[in-house]
Amino acid sequence: MQDGNSDYDPDLGDWTTLVTFFSPTEAFLLRGCLQAGGVPAAVADAHLVQTHTLLAGAIPVRVLVPQSRLAEAEGVVAAFERGDFSLPDDPPPADGVSSE
Repeated sequence: MQDGNSDYDPDLGDWTTLVTFFSPTEAFLLRGCLQAGGVPAAVADAHLVQTHTLLAGAIPVRVLVPQSRLAEAEGVVAAFERGDFSLPDDPPPADGVSSE
């Protein structure tokens, strides 16, 4: 996992495209959420989009997961889109103790 992508495990099946983004940053954020949720994930085509920015609309960045973990990954995507992974807008309290 030198580049941040999960290692390929043939026992989990072939990689399949979960979602596509036009922004590599969004793809990397979702990959991190998937991996934090225990789902192996990889980002493909990010370097191509970053190198050829004029073609970014024609070459989406793909987030890949093993086919056997697709349903679990879709649940993580739903949580991501609901904002379950978002951080609060308010700064932390000065004393470091949350009021929640």
